[in-house]
Amino acid sequence: MGVIEAAKNLSNRCDEIAPKLIAQTPVEFVTNPLNYAWQYHESYLSQYSGLGAKTLMLGMNPGPYGMAQCGVPFGATEIARDFLSISGEISDPAGRHPKRPIEGLDFARQEVSGTRLWGLLKQIWKTPAKIHENVFLANHCPLLMLGKTGKNLTPDNISGSAKQELLDICDQHLVEIVDILGIERIIGIGKYAEKRAKIALPTHNIDITTCWHPSPASPLANRNDGADWRRQVKSVLLGEH
Repeated sequence: MGVIEAAKNLSNRCDEIAPKLIAQTPVEFVTNPLNYAWQYHESYLSQYSGLGAKTLMLGMNPGPYGMAQCGVPFGATEIARDFLSISGEISDPAGRHPKRPIEGLDFARQEVSGTRLWGLLKQIWKTPAKIHENVFLANHCPLLMLGKTGKNLTPDNISGSAKQELLDICDQHLVEIVDILGIERIIGIGKYAEKRAKIALPTHNIDITTCWHPSPASPLANRNDGADWRRQVKSVLLGEH
């Protein structure tokens, strides 16, 4: 099984569990970018998953302005379209939040976390090919989960049996990706992602560490106008810590 087949399998299994999440948790709207934005995600995987990266940068799950629009983990639409050359068509997903339209690569608002992270990767390695010879990006969970008001809900904000079922599915997919790509190191983008990697891969001989999350809600990411965040993440990426 390759990464594209694994992603499609993950998408199908997450679609099956979405109604349970809505019934059992504070989540009221669930959409799956691996479904309605599949062509974008497949474009990312087909271009960049086979370039030899042995380091996986692991995020938590999509936000409404990043991967939910462009199908790229930690993506921002301008980065996805103009730098990564992502292409394809999307559909307007059924059951999406009425305040969170899906516009794809034409979405004007730029996801700050994605702009920061991909901007740093571009600064270090210059080209998409060179980036992906060194690191590959993935989210642990592919689902966008929103509350009644449109608030983004991450997996650590919910509880119950449906959540555990979702985490088990996502853990299994992470193991598949690690095995398919021969990953030797995982960098959790934030502590949650690091924790999930350690839970999913207890018997794998893999270096699992973390870097600061680039969210504008994080004081660490904003400190010194982002200079401290860039220095910390770069040191982790390049093994200088």
